Amino acid sequence: MDKLERKFPTGKPTLYGAPYSVYVRSARLGLEEKGVAYHLEPVDVFAENGVPDWYLALNPFGKIPTLCHENAVLFETSAILRYIDEAFEGVRLQPRDPMRRARMNQVLSILDNYIYPHLVWDIYVERIVNARNGTTDELKIAAAIPVASQALTSISAILSNGPWLLGDEISLADLHAAAMLSLASNAPECKMLILEHPALEDWLARMEARPSMQRTTSRAD
Repeated sequence: MDKLERKFPTGKPTLYGAPYSVYVRSARLGLEEKGVAYHLEPVDVFAENGVPDWYLALNPFGKIPTLCHENAVLFETSAILRYIDEAFEGVRLQPRDPMRRARMNQVLSILDNYIYPHLVWDIYVERIVNARNGTTDELKIAAAIPVASQALTSISAILSNGPWLLGDEISLADLHAAAMLSLASNAPECKMLILEHPALEDWLARMEARPSMQRTTSRAD
């Protein structure tokens, strides 16, 4: 049956995306932390022939991930994460307290607007991915470091006394941040920036030890 006509099984969501994507990993972490069984359907948006037409019918922007559940289609990672938390039983991943919930949204915004473009794309991709082809843009990396540093400082300032970003309970902010910082830390410049914030470094180590992180490496389940 053509994928556009596919009926998705009730109760088991299908997540479309590539395991290498930090945004796909973020959504997977949400599903894993909630204990939700799901199917990961690989979609490579960087494929030689471009984004498949059938996928563009699901997500007209051609970005990943996209979540299909009970024949409904949802894209944009922040919306997917909130849906996962609210639609399924399990540990609550959004604080009840209005200020902590606002802080969670603040961290999510910092991650999307500053951490992803500067730590992941401008530094990690240039230093690790593009270096394989000998095309590293050193000027782009140098320009990104001050912005990336400020973004990490801002997140570090939000860190509470608990084990997680917002205190004693893990939240969507932890999942989204861990997906990005775990990958970015493979670049030496990003690693050094994280080391400037010992509490943030300790938090990342705790996150990377979680079973959900172990189950959402680059392989597809």
